[in-house]
Amino acid sequence: MPTIGVLALQGGFREHGAHLRECGIDPVYIRDPDELARCAGLIIPGGESSCLRRLMAANHIDDAIADAVKSGKLYVWGTCAGAILAAAQVVDEQPCLAIIDACIARNVFGSQLDSFTEDVVVPAISDAPQHLVYIRAPGITKVWGTTRILHTAHDTIAAAENDQVIITSFHPELAQTLDFHRYFIKKCGLTPKSERHAPWDRMSWMRNS
Repeated sequence: MPTIGVLALQGGFREHGAHLRECGIDPVYIRDPDELARCAGLIIPGGESSCLRRLMAANHIDDAIADAVKSGKLYVWGTCAGAILAAAQVVDEQPCLAIIDACIARNVFGSQLDSFTEDVVVPAISDAPQHLVYIRAPGITKVWGTTRILHTAHDTIAAAENDQVIITSFHPELAQTLDFHRYFIKKCGLTPKSERHAPWDRMSWMRNS
């Protein structure tokens, strides 16, 4: 059965895996391009984008992801650093995967000391408030083509999507709510378990990873 993978080379992959398990999905931690064949979708987590980029190239995963998206076989969600890797344009840098028509810039929301949270409704995702965590977050400066804006914060685009790819400046895996993960699961053609918000075990990311 197809499942959802989490790129597990560096960054917050365990937290994403914990959220997927809460949604009833048994995730695959991706470190090899051959493992993508098991996945309907892939989450590229936050972390250090330059490090992730080097590790992806060294493991030949970057081309495999881009090819799978372009052939319609894979859905991708990039959070924070993952959003930088997914974007078609990166300010003052060469893009990596270039799988969504968006331009992104580093640290638009400020440095580590400027990290912040907000509690807002993102209508495309859920009618329930989302707790959004911004940590040295990039900002999406523009979108074009088939890319749609999902959310803006401080007059900056913070989430966008096309038919196969989502990018978010913030970290839904660091919040209690599961709505963004449920949304991505459905986008991948899979079914999350009950929509009810079950109590979240904050230590669940430490298991089965």
